[in-house]
Amino acid sequence: MKNTSVIRLLITLAVVILLLLALLLGVLLTDTLLNIRQNLQQAPAWIWIFILSTLALFSLFSGWLVMKLLKPRSAATRAMQEIEPPSEQNLAEQLEEAKAAGTDTSAAEQELSRLQQRRDAGTIHVAVFGEISSGKSSLIKALIPGSEAAVSVTGGTTRELNHYQWTSPAGDQLILTDMPGLGESGDNKDQIARNEALRAHLVIYVCEGDLTRNQTRELESLLALNKPAIVAINKADRFNQEQRQLVSGKVKDRVEQLGNAQVVSIISGATTTATRILPDGKEETVEREIPPQLDELLRAVQRIIDSDREILDQLRDSAVFVLASQQLEEAASTQRAQQADALVQSYSRKAVLGAVAAMTPGTDLLIQGYLASQMIKELAELYKVPVRKMDIELLLQLIKEHVRTQTTLILAIAGNGLKAFPGAGTLAGGAMHAVAYGLLFESLGKSVAQSLHSRGALHPVQIATDFEDRLGEDFKASTGRYVKMALKEISNKE
Repeated sequence: MKNTSVIRLLITLAVVILLLLALLLGVLLTDTLLNIRQNLQQAPAWIWIFILSTLALFSLFSGWLVMKLLKPRSAATRAMQEIEPPSEQNLAEQLEEAKAAGTDTSAAEQELSRLQQRRDAGTIHVAVFGEISSGKSSLIKALIPGSEAAVSVTGGTTRELNHYQWTSPAGDQLILTDMPGLGESGDNKDQIARNEALRAHLVIYVCEGDLTRNQTRELESLLALNKPAIVAINKADRFNQEQRQLVSGKVKDRVEQLGNAQVVSIISGATTTATRILPDGKEETVEREIPPQLDELLRAVQRIIDSDREILDQLRDSAVFVLASQQLEEAASTQRAQQADALVQSYSRKAVLGAVAAMTPGTDLLIQGYLASQMIKELAELYKVPVRKMDIELLLQLIKEHVRTQTTLILAIAGNGLKAFPGAGTLAGGAMHAVAYGLLFESLGKSVAQSLHSRGALHPVQIATDFEDRLGEDFKASTGRYVKMALKEISNKE
């Protein structure tokens, strides 16, 4: 990613230099023209108009070109471009490394097993994808008359993945998958739908008009992986011919900016209400069925499945490899979070014991400073993030500044925790400081781990700010644990 940014910057600088050289050439040319003007005082006025117009157009073009080169890509495109689809061999190596590190690889292995089953079956899978109530299930009912795809005017009917056998007009055997609509609440249905879209050979993305921001983001993530896709604008019966062309044109323009996908207009079937005048003059309301109009979609699907089947399989496999790799990373991230929490709890306990064990005033500060440095180093090693000694020192200095303003609060929390243990008596003084250190280390450790995980770097200022926010959050359970720990250690010491 960094190399790409540097290359883009160098290209931009080169273009700017070329533009400046071209501008210098223009100035020289202008000077030449002026000399000609002086020599030919009777020259017509159009020369001046030509020169000024040329300079104005040149300036506009230069500004547009520089902005085009420096325009940032969307977040989804950046994210997907950073993910280079791994080969099957690379993925196998990642699996072995993850297993050796004790990472749970079951999700990724299950994904690859499902892929192999589909390879063996040799059937083309088509995922019907889109937001809730966009008409996915109605489309499947229209494609496969007699299917039991659930349809509801309230939306959110599809609760799980439903697979249907479908024979295309050309006789190809396909599997259609009806999925939960994007934006449907509960049970992580959005992720289920996205994953199944990656597993398919072809995605039919159903929408009702111009793409919304969320729809654009979802479609962009698919097209970034070269996933063959068709954008089907459903419920086209709501528009007249002119409106339909306008909507279709807008969607095509949007899709061209995202990647390669065909855009079609469809009617998956609808019911309209009309008023009929009876011979006696009375009015009667009747319902009329609008038959499905899917010819554009069927032709688009056939074009894709008639293309190189080997390429379709390769694109499907690459998308599944990316999905499996992401699942491995998620499992590794979960494992690191658990290890980081255990490490933070361990150092928090050491901080409590160190405060109790301090023999002379000020000794506990030396102990805690050493422990804090070690905790930060071990967390950085866990997340494989290099840290500089000066950054650790800056962070600890900032933490000390924040602690000075929060000392009364922290000790009050520790003191309140001690009140729950009758008989603490003279032990309270030393125990309060020990408990306070436990609370401080827990907040510091969690803040450092969060920065290393989300930013991939140690940012002292952001960590210090997050640390201060954490000091006021959910200390009741932690306080009781550290109070018990401190009182037990003090009792053993006596």
